[in-house]
Amino acid sequence: MIPYPNWLDAGDNAWQLVAATLVGLMSIPGIAILYGGLVQRKWVVNTMFMAFTGFSLVLVGWVLWEFKMGFGEPLDPHWPGILGAFVGRPGTIVGSASEQQQAWIPLVNGNDLMPSFHFPQATLAYFHFAFAAITPLLFMGSVIGRMNIRAWLLFVPIWSTLVYTVNAFLLWGGGWWAAKGALDYSGGYVIHLAAGTSGFVAAAVIGPRLARDRAHGVPNNLPMVAVGAGILWLGWNGFNGGDMYFGGHNAALAVLNTNLCTAVALLVWVFWDMFVGPQRKPTFLGGINGMIVGLVAITPAAGFVTGIGAIYIGIIASSIVWLAWTYLPKVPPFNKVDDALGVVYTHGIAGLAGGMLVGIFADPAVAVYLNKDGTTAFSTSGWLYGNLDQLWKQAGSAGTVIVYDAVMTFLILKAIGLFVKLRAPDEVLEAGDIAVHDEEAYPAESAVASASVSEPVAAVAAPAPIAEQAKEPDSS
Repeated sequence: MIPYPNWLDAGDNAWQLVAATLVGLMSIPGIAILYGGLVQRKWVVNTMFMAFTGFSLVLVGWVLWEFKMGFGEPLDPHWPGILGAFVGRPGTIVGSASEQQQAWIPLVNGNDLMPSFHFPQATLAYFHFAFAAITPLLFMGSVIGRMNIRAWLLFVPIWSTLVYTVNAFLLWGGGWWAAKGALDYSGGYVIHLAAGTSGFVAAAVIGPRLARDRAHGVPNNLPMVAVGAGILWLGWNGFNGGDMYFGGHNAALAVLNTNLCTAVALLVWVFWDMFVGPQRKPTFLGGINGMIVGLVAITPAAGFVTGIGAIYIGIIASSIVWLAWTYLPKVPPFNKVDDALGVVYTHGIAGLAGGMLVGIFADPAVAVYLNKDGTTAFSTSGWLYGNLDQLWKQAGSAGTVIVYDAVMTFLILKAIGLFVKLRAPDEVLEAGDIAVHDEEAYPAESAVASASVSEPVAAVAAPAPIAEQAKEPDSS
């Protein structure tokens, strides 16, 4: 009797499951409490609800049909051009044979583009589910505070099916841009550029928050933001550390680069705030923005650059996004769209910057995979090392993601809007959580005391009529 098949490596399998769990923690509770702390107090419950339901919706679709659309056989390889390697054929992976078989990506392993996996298909599917799940949660930050929850529950699985799987197949599943040599180590384009693009388009289609909410959109709980941001930072060790699929030397380099770039980007953003910003003051939220930019920007490059490259990426990306964050909101179309938490800047522009910078700093001395004699079997090189062509591949794949995601997000929302209102009514937006969920994150002391004496907990949150709520001054 043996515990597992001969092709399985317990170390690789354990690392992939830990890495997947770290990425999952970035979503719940990471994003839930980070965004929950950033929004007005009347939207905390709604924010956490959207995060937990989005996470659940993606998992169900992922195992039943989406995983194979991102990492399976092409839908029809005989279609011309990019259409022949655009998306995979939908199919389930649920079943003992499918879940326990050796992990396999047909267009990647079948073409000897990387070593054979040493873990089961269930591990690969769960690892990539965690990436698929966090993407809609990231662009949730663009539409928070006004999206109808019924529209959200429809939008997430449809977008994940028609948009995310295409991005994943094109760049990770051996699709058209992967075959061309475009680089996206861990999701700078597939996740962050996609989240920034779709979030911005969704915010434009759904419309802005109430004018009063936009004018008083201050965070309700900065310690909560700190906890969420900290989980996001350290969870990123699984994000970038797991994407070469082996617990080896390249994973270690990717983790170190991730943390180095993040620290530099955070400090550079603080520097800009202190010496160039309108208030000439360092702010905690500014530091958090710099942290996120560093994490996002190094994501497409983490295992392809040296530590020096990671430092340069942190400096350049943080500076680009700081300038964009400071000045773009004054010009069209950015001044016309209410992107509530600025996802288009900290994820969209940061992901685009990181993807282009890997086309410059990718170092051929950084070995991704090795031959048996220890020599380099696969590495990449950027413009600094004579490969200008890499920049064009990075630009082309970015353009594909931006155009496809923007068009599809617009069409999906318009289609959903035929059946369900995309935006909650204004009287509901005035009241927030209590109108949508009959719950609130910070109930009044008098309500809690009253409930402990005589009423069930559910009755504590029973809302007053919306018309009466709307007359109350906004406590946030």
